[in-house]
Amino acid sequence: MDWFWPEGFYALLMVGSFAFGAFALKLPIAIALGAAAAVGALAGGEGFPLRHFVEGTFGYLDTILIIATAMVFMKTVQKTGLLESLAAWVIRKFRRTPLMLTMGLMLIIMIPGMITGSSTAAVLTTGALVAPVFIRLGVPVLKTAAAIALGAIYGMIAPPVNVPVMIIGGGIDMPYVGFAWPLLVCTVPLAIFAGLILIYPSLRKGARNEEELEAQLQKMEEATLSFRLLLPIFVLVILMAGEQFFPGTWPPLGLPVNFLLAALSALFTGRPLNFLAASREAVNDAIPVLGILMGVGMFIQIMTLIGVQGFIVVSVLALPAWLMYLGMATSIPLFGAVSAFGAASVLGVPFLLALLGRNEIMVASALSLLAGLGDLMPPTALAGIFAAQVVGEENYFKVLKYCLIPAIVTAVWAVVVILNSNLIMSYLP
Repeated sequence: MDWFWPEGFYALLMVGSFAFGAFALKLPIAIALGAAAAVGALAGGEGFPLRHFVEGTFGYLDTILIIATAMVFMKTVQKTGLLESLAAWVIRKFRRTPLMLTMGLMLIIMIPGMITGSSTAAVLTTGALVAPVFIRLGVPVLKTAAAIALGAIYGMIAPPVNVPVMIIGGGIDMPYVGFAWPLLVCTVPLAIFAGLILIYPSLRKGARNEEELEAQLQKMEEATLSFRLLLPIFVLVILMAGEQFFPGTWPPLGLPVNFLLAALSALFTGRPLNFLAASREAVNDAIPVLGILMGVGMFIQIMTLIGVQGFIVVSVLALPAWLMYLGMATSIPLFGAVSAFGAASVLGVPFLLALLGRNEIMVASALSLLAGLGDLMPPTALAGIFAAQVVGEENYFKVLKYCLIPAIVTAVWAVVVILNSNLIMSYLP
């Protein structure tokens, strides 16, 4: 990239302003992104273009609604006790078959991320739930935290909700349709690999203390797993499957309405639930993520206004092939330390445009996987930091050490998927 062009200078100025605000001034990520956008607008001679700031703020309104309503759904499910009882059922069912138990627990960690599109939500819900169980099953504390962090990231990328893909698709007007199988190809092999190297060896040895494990399971089984308790899950699956398989006859409600209807069905599970209080708590938990999306929208809007977005696209298109793949495998995760959503927009869109000869859906899915790795990158490292807190470890770098090999494998797998995107898509339904 020729950074001596004015647009190159503006790009460095905006990224530098953001880094200064986020890391030196300790501003919230959303505020730092907005401030960097204002600096870029001033440097580009646009003054303070209020219209563009407003448009950018609401640029990802659809995604914001999906995340907010998904968080409401997850909070209501959590309040009814479904997550605890489901985890206890999996442990009792597969306790004597370590391989199946490993896969079942990894899936449970991933579920909140799959539904909300947020790795933080997964770490702080099912991650916090299964952490003491892992430890009582004999999994070391640091490996437990690493498995939770990785499972949360893979859940964030897995279908049905993948925010980085939505952002990348929004940059080139590509609808969020047909991503279920490609995203499963990107995440399922990695989740299995992470489980096998971090969890499975310890589960084969058996629990450290059977009495403590049994007490923990009984506490988790306060809500008996039944059809009524599973009602919100069934409602959500039916609503989403109807739109997928009967597009002409099924009413196109959209994901936000689907999540709200499924959340409301939790009132009929037979468990006490204050729906309004749960909704307020869910939205309050989602505000940091929603704020980042608004900040990213402003940031990208101003980058486009002053020509930085186009400069990055042209520069990426000019890269030789080998450097392009190396660059995407390193730059997208590193920029994801700022924000996985920001990495998807700033770098994901240009790389997708540079790879238009390959299947766009599969390429966008793999690029979102690289963006998700940003939640392991210091200094922010949201998934790593929260996973360390869940297990009571103060130094999250000890956790990241166990995430290193799976992270490298993840980046390599993303590049392999991109290189073989057309072939892989030919085998998918």
